[in-house]
Amino acid sequence: MSITHVNRGVIYKGAGKVAVESIPFPELALGKRKCDHGVILKVITTNICGSDQHMVRGRTTAQEGLVLGHEITGQIIECGSGVEFLSPGDIVSVPFNIACGRCRNCKEGNTGICLNVNPARPGAAYGYVDMGGWVGGQAEYVMVPYADFNLLKFPDADQALEKVRDLTLLSDIFPTGFHGCVTAGVGPGSTVYIAGAGPVGLAAAVSAQLLGAACVIVGDMIEERLVQARSFGCETIDLRQPGELPDKIEHILRVPEVDAFVDCVGFEAHACGCQHHKEQPATVLNSAMQLTRAGGQIGIPGLYVTEDPGAHDEAAKQGSLSMRFGLGWAKSHSFHTGQCPVMKYHRQLMQAILFDKVQIAKAVNVQMINLDQAPSGYADFDGGAAKKFVIDPHSLVAS
Repeated sequence: MSITHVNRGVIYKGAGKVAVESIPFPELALGKRKCDHGVILKVITTNICGSDQHMVRGRTTAQEGLVLGHEITGQIIECGSGVEFLSPGDIVSVPFNIACGRCRNCKEGNTGICLNVNPARPGAAYGYVDMGGWVGGQAEYVMVPYADFNLLKFPDADQALEKVRDLTLLSDIFPTGFHGCVTAGVGPGSTVYIAGAGPVGLAAAVSAQLLGAACVIVGDMIEERLVQARSFGCETIDLRQPGELPDKIEHILRVPEVDAFVDCVGFEAHACGCQHHKEQPATVLNSAMQLTRAGGQIGIPGLYVTEDPGAHDEAAKQGSLSMRFGLGWAKSHSFHTGQCPVMKYHRQLMQAILFDKVQIAKAVNVQMINLDQAPSGYADFDGGAAKKFVIDPHSLVAS
């Protein structure tokens, strides 16, 4: 049965600009082909991500007119004829990775680098530059392909709505932070440094605690975000203050190194110290090699791009960074990069939320807004607000 509705979404309008505009209602189609494996969702929540902010700042090759948003939780209102295990009315979490479930990488669990959903390169995402051209989910309705494979159905719809402020974070930042910690080797008794106290950094800090870390240290330049990290038991380092990082780590741990390091900053990093304000995209990676113990692991969920037109030097514009890689080699470090394969973790993290083992929404300070408030949410987030902005397009959460 054909369903027709109006639809509105958050549109990238050029560097520093987003607007809420009318967009086409989604169809179960991929170009001129029917998408029998897809579903149409009524969006319950859709989050503003730091990765979105990179585009909105003009730091990527994103084209104007892009519908933004890759963090989506919704209710199915229509299923394609090939969907077997989901039904209208189901409330689901949408991994930000789009994955076919059929290719070699998907079968190996590497859904962040699916080979079939992006003609340009492995890996795809909703509403993101160079990620396959898929329409974003910061909207009232969105189409999700390969639904049986991609979607995580919540076991009880009423319970899902009660806990949606937490569950909305399963689409990206909670699994991403957790993945950063897993790939950094965090486990019981670990000492961990988290670079960056934005939402992903805070999610990583919570994840490190969930994995049994003995001490979690979070570094940032924004005091409000450091206060947020301290609110759930993290040690913090204000990177605006003078002094060397190993000395600051030693003041906390009695040794100048950590077992595990997680980079939740990415390519828009700035140099540490109150005398510096210049962007230095490799500074976190160099700090990681300096601070991580010999034989330790470094997780890098922070975004690095192949093209950065807003970079301050020609090499960085092509994604080339000046790293002390020889130091990492000498210390036998392991580095793990790339998109988080959300499906590897989201069911387990859902259970942790449903059984009250973690309060992820409180940790990242979820702030609910309506769709029309999205431009101000982007502006506040860009200003360093210690909040995770979650859009409620149909006022389903507010009610």
